[in-house]
Amino acid sequence: MDPIQVGHYPVTDDFFGAPYIDVDEQREEPIAHRYIHGGFDGTSTRFAFCYPPAELYRGRLLQPLEGANAGHENVNTGPLGLVTGGLEMTFRLGGYTVESNMGHIGDVMDPKAGPDPTIYGYRAAAESARFSKFVAAQIYGTPPAYAYVYGGSGGARRSPLCLAYAPDVWDAALPYMGDAQDGEYGDLSPLRNGTPNFSSMFNVQRVLGPKIQDVVDAMSPGGSGNPFAGLDTHQREELATVYRIGYPRGDESFIAQPMGQMWLWASMANRLQADYPAYWKNFWTKPGHVGYDQPALVSDDLIDLRTTVARVLYAKDLVEDPAFQRPELDQTRSLATLFAGMNNMWDVPLAIQLADTPDGYLLGAGVELTSGAAAGRRLYVLNGHDDVVLADSDGEASNLRFTGVEPGDSVHVENRAFLAYCYYYRHHLLPWEPEYDFLRLDGTPIYEQYELPEMSPFMGVRHTGRIEGKLMWVHHTHDSSLWPPQGLGFKANIEREYGVEQARKKFRLRWTENAEHVPPAMAASSGPRANNTWLVDYQPIIEQSLVDLIDWVEEGVEPADTAFSYRDGAIVLPGTAAERGGIQPVVSVTANGGALADVRAGEEVTLTVHAETPPGAGTIVGVQWDFDGSGAFPQREQVDGTQASVTISTSHSYDAPGTYFATALVESHRTGDVGATARRIPNLAAARVVVR
Repeated sequence: MDPIQVGHYPVTDDFFGAPYIDVDEQREEPIAHRYIHGGFDGTSTRFAFCYPPAELYRGRLLQPLEGANAGHENVNTGPLGLVTGGLEMTFRLGGYTVESNMGHIGDVMDPKAGPDPTIYGYRAAAESARFSKFVAAQIYGTPPAYAYVYGGSGGARRSPLCLAYAPDVWDAALPYMGDAQDGEYGDLSPLRNGTPNFSSMFNVQRVLGPKIQDVVDAMSPGGSGNPFAGLDTHQREELATVYRIGYPRGDESFIAQPMGQMWLWASMANRLQADYPAYWKNFWTKPGHVGYDQPALVSDDLIDLRTTVARVLYAKDLVEDPAFQRPELDQTRSLATLFAGMNNMWDVPLAIQLADTPDGYLLGAGVELTSGAAAGRRLYVLNGHDDVVLADSDGEASNLRFTGVEPGDSVHVENRAFLAYCYYYRHHLLPWEPEYDFLRLDGTPIYEQYELPEMSPFMGVRHTGRIEGKLMWVHHTHDSSLWPPQGLGFKANIEREYGVEQARKKFRLRWTENAEHVPPAMAASSGPRANNTWLVDYQPIIEQSLVDLIDWVEEGVEPADTAFSYRDGAIVLPGTAAERGGIQPVVSVTANGGALADVRAGEEVTLTVHAETPPGAGTIVGVQWDFDGSGAFPQREQVDGTQASVTISTSHSYDAPGTYFATALVESHRTGDVGATARRIPNLAAARVVVR
């Protein structure tokens, strides 16, 4: 293995010093590759390149961008390979992988870059990719012929910027689950937002309490379809608000168990209060704000507890210690494992057990250490129950979490800021999103408005429709973090820039039905029904979309997009595959001929699944049944991969009374390969069976 010569690399962006390599070795896991790690002198930018054996390489660079704030260069080879596809996918597609920490280490800004969002948005990624091509030429004899950048969530926020502002580097981008903050080309000003939609979601969880499970039931297959039944006036108003601004119907379980949304609050709470103090004070002291006018709406949820730390907890403690295996901590364990793996924080304490149990609404509460080595550090509750709190923050506090904390240290748990945030959406309307127009009359906001705060510079700058190359946007119908209306912003911007006809030469939008922000395996199930009986793993869809993007760029084969309509904050997909298009099979399930079957114990139920693939999307290669919500899918139907449409019936009986969701998981494949292990495109549907 010849050493890489770096001395004559011509840096394109003069922000970056000379590149260096500190690791260059052959690795065999998870698949054989040459691993190269390094950075650029004088900056916090780090990169990792993974080059496959020459026989697998087909001249492509594939660059996944990390979600959230980024800050790591080990995502594709780590636990988030579930989301990015991992090295196996990259090598299947004939490419090598480039990873960048996007110019910063963890959640701390580069001292040289400061708050410059262009470094974190695309410039660090671009210079890393340029250097990877220089290295590839030494390994393979020539640089890659084509380059592709892609990513979900925060990676979808940044990957379009790469295509717009570094057109010399990449040929195409595939953002998935991105946001709608679009602007004019060259607008490099900081983003402003504060995620008022999340504040509405949190408020629904808070004011509904256990009634959210009635909403989940009403909106599940065979339910009443009326989520407002049994709610009081305030609860109805708050639930209607979250739907109006785009929360996905049918995904209400994730209102009961917020994930990345609560992380975003934790990552910006200190900054919002310090830089924009007026709202947080006025909420409690000024007419026109709930905290002053209607304190009864928040008073029962107040927490103001001074106590001590009983125990400092690592992710391993939460996962392995029998004391923390109660069901109420299922999601706490899931999130702790996710953050520990994603950020390589297994040796960092992420949670604490308190000596006393807070009496109030725990999620989002501030946790300030008031004695000991960590005195003055303030974090916010991501998840927890009773005396156990999992927390995060911003900057160095996010990197440290509860490092340095000892049992007996004093701690102040207080949630006045979070309760004010629950009504933040009323006072921070987003002018570029029409979903908020119901909170205006003749253009005038109903409630007093405050300055939209700057977002973290790690998120980059506004999207622009002026791009070189091609871009395929993939969005999900059941995403509780980047809601369905967020998928419309880039489409509108590129059509404004080029017109509808010319935009189609550069842009496609695909919808993935029944997909959340993370694959089902990465989220704790809510209630007795396993997540994978109502959500699909979207990674095969991302991989097939990358294949289609490659064919579009390299062969001129135009990819299919998805037909849809938009009304009342909801994306509505056509009911047949021929009308809908895209690449995902369309699936329906009935029990005794309907969405709901009411039977006696031991009585057989006839379950029927109908599935069809869109034109050009291949054939059905798999049908599986799960009868009891366990997610095991024990029954597989025989299909031969030759049919684009199938209708299959089976029968099942239930011994015990209860409510069951009989679910069919259907997979299609572009070439009809029933034995394929990759790019099996999933969708599912269910019917409700009530057993008396």
